[in-house]
Amino acid sequence: MVELDSIKTSVWPERVTIMDVGPRDGLQNEPYILPTEKKIRLIQGLVDAGIKWIEATSFVHPKAVPQMADAAEVVTGLPRRGDVRYFALIPNDKGYDRALQAGIKHLVLVLSATESMNQKNLNMSVAQSMAIAERLLARARGDDVMVRVDISVAFVCAYEGLTDPNQVIAQTNELLAIGAHQVCLADTTGRANPQQIAELFSALRRTHTADRLAAHFHNTFGMAVANTVAALQQGVMFFDSSIGGLGGCPYSPGSTGNTPTEDLVYLLDQMGVETGIALEKLCDVSDFIKTFSGKLPPSAFYRATRVKQAS
Repeated sequence: MVELDSIKTSVWPERVTIMDVGPRDGLQNEPYILPTEKKIRLIQGLVDAGIKWIEATSFVHPKAVPQMADAAEVVTGLPRRGDVRYFALIPNDKGYDRALQAGIKHLVLVLSATESMNQKNLNMSVAQSMAIAERLLARARGDDVMVRVDISVAFVCAYEGLTDPNQVIAQTNELLAIGAHQVCLADTTGRANPQQIAELFSALRRTHTADRLAAHFHNTFGMAVANTVAALQQGVMFFDSSIGGLGGCPYSPGSTGNTPTEDLVYLLDQMGVETGIALEKLCDVSDFIKTFSGKLPPSAFYRATRVKQAS
């Protein structure tokens, strides 16, 4: 008889870093504009729960994303903690300048893997976005700024269908070579499957160490947790998620929210992977979200615990 605990079926990272993108990616697709003080309260709740990387806001044109028009005010009100990294998303040079002026030293530069999505989201070609990335990454080295680059629709594009993995590999290689601290592959449409995830990250891990790569999954078809496991099997140890499952992409029709942070932490807890995040405190934050969203958070863990307790 074989002892089950003597079999090691997979090698997981011992610890995973989670970036909660709820205050930015989560709120940008909501129909309401959350007041600045409530955004700061939301971020404080995430800090209290133990989250050390938070995408707090974005410096984009307020006409394009009015929910982020108060980016500078949000940065001013952020809870000051030496062990917490606050990130801001930027699309271009102007966003970079505004973020630095506000005092942000950790940035997320976004571009797309496909021409159609890049035109829809950024109104420029992929080549133009890559040129901006090269310019800003050079500036960041002199400014002592950390820049992560997010590649949207890295697996499936709402406009072009399956994304060519060779294009994503080439982009990732180039971005890391020219100074990106990390590249995050985003399943923006939520249409990717675990095989796609495993194959693309496996190919990248042949060249790059695990700390240079991150994953950002949407849960449109309920695949976010399965895709997370596939990425973990390739040694990925940085993941994005959104408190309560908030979010979506205004330029990707049909896309719903990100991996709920509660569900991701529960998964990792059950697998013995450390996060340093307190589940019950995360649910407290989702309780707060429910007060202004008027909706039951789509997080499976939240519904199975808080909703059951209330019934």
